[in-house]
Amino acid sequence: MRTTLRTTGVAVRAMLVFTVLLGIGYMLLITGIGQLALPAQANGSLVRSADGGVVGSSLIGQSFQDADGNALPEYFQSRPSAAGDGYDSAASSGSNWGPENEDLIAAIEERRTAAVELDGAGTVPADALTASASGLDPDISVANAERQVARVAEARGLPVADVQALVAANTRGRDLGFLGEPRVNVLELNRALDAR
Repeated sequence: MRTTLRTTGVAVRAMLVFTVLLGIGYMLLITGIGQLALPAQANGSLVRSADGGVVGSSLIGQSFQDADGNALPEYFQSRPSAAGDGYDSAASSGSNWGPENEDLIAAIEERRTAAVELDGAGTVPADALTASASGLDPDISVANAERQVARVAEARGLPVADVQALVAANTRGRDLGFLGEPRVNVLELNRALDAR
């Protein structure tokens, strides 16, 4: 009986020590290293306006539509989102519809029609028609951005060449030079447009 109580006491003390050491101490250490080494990333890669207010995160897409869900023509449009009501970071997910799902096919056709109405006929890039797996993708393909240039330039009264230059300036290359595809962060591009 005494041996059992002693063993139980040692186990409880070890659990408490390791809970404090690994559950609290380790977390504080890693958080501290993150704050010192990469403070912007550790705090969510927040994008701030000129007055210091938070306008979003460079890691989470957002909608550039009016209250009725219509695309604002003076802004580049983000990739469609299936997260909650759209770009809801608390409900990150895709639709999980397979390629032959009737709902997915209908959504793609609806998005294709909307893209043609907004930007004219022509090839509509896949990322303008389908949501990402997380539903929060902040980037669009270069082809998707280039398709929207003429509309944005006209809506803002800017030369097409100036808007193309902004797209080029906000295009990120492949990670490590070979991973992924070149892409454009929509929030950063739209902020660059607003700064003109």
